[in-house]
Amino acid sequence: MTKLELVAGPEHAGERVDVALARLPDVGSRSAAQRLVDAGAVTVDGEPRPKRHRLSPGERVEVTIEQPPAIDPGEAGEGVPHEVVFEDEHLLVVDKPAGVVVHPSAGHATGTLAQALAGRAAGGAEPWRPGIVHRLDRDTSGLLVVAKSDAVHRSLQGQIQRREMRREYLALVDGRPDARRGTIDAPIGRDRGDRTTHSISTDRPRDARTHFEIAEEYARTTLLHVTLETGRTHQIRVHLAAIGHPVCGDGQYGGTECGRRLGLTRQFLHAWKLAFTHPVTGQNLVCESNLPADLHHASEAAKREPASDGPDGSRT
Repeated sequence: MTKLELVAGPEHAGERVDVALARLPDVGSRSAAQRLVDAGAVTVDGEPRPKRHRLSPGERVEVTIEQPPAIDPGEAGEGVPHEVVFEDEHLLVVDKPAGVVVHPSAGHATGTLAQALAGRAAGGAEPWRPGIVHRLDRDTSGLLVVAKSDAVHRSLQGQIQRREMRREYLALVDGRPDARRGTIDAPIGRDRGDRTTHSISTDRPRDARTHFEIAEEYARTTLLHVTLETGRTHQIRVHLAAIGHPVCGDGQYGGTECGRRLGLTRQFLHAWKLAFTHPVTGQNLVCESNLPADLHHASEAAKREPASDGPDGSRT
């Protein structure tokens, strides 16, 4: 654990607290500062403040940074399943299977994708997850891009922040949305009542926008094409649950029963397409990933489902 302290001087007057923290070497970036604020690790004169808080001279900012345990990356990453679908000297695009954690965290000290790529990936302010530009939940499969240098990492993160990187998902949801396409625009943060989940019912909201379009309609479920405009934790899962159509198999956000019917052991969420501009060559890269076998079997089961649980498919 690292404790940092900043006493605001005249040069900080009117400056946002996240901007001031980003200049500290142990924080390193504004996005890292914002994550610390959102996690409740930052106080101003002993009280939590939002990242937009404007500093006044004399205010004391304290930061607590929890450091992941030191690990031998080579050994810790041995045998981690993944497929590299594109690689050059500047970056990789990796197809991550379900069950693999992207980077070390509490409860997942070893066996992560970041450790499996140690020696090939680089860049970013956090040495414990070198090169990681964005992440996928453990039980979400599919594509993510990984940098090999600081410059490439900054460029790729810039594309995400400017909404220039296109990230498309396939999600099978319970029921059917009222519209064939739509946008869910609802801020997300840690749930007020359950700190282990995220929700639109939160005291620390962050802007979040998710676009969806119906791809296939089944009797009791719907396959959606989903595109992220922002990238909040559990965003797709939270947003789809918020409109009454949880992702099938997502036990955390209401998809347990739907998943049980279809034989799912994890949420039906797959990052199937990634499109961005190569930071060095300028090439427009488009990578795609086939639906994994478990999700393919579930979609076939969804096609065969009757309209109800009645023995002949009639409503009971």
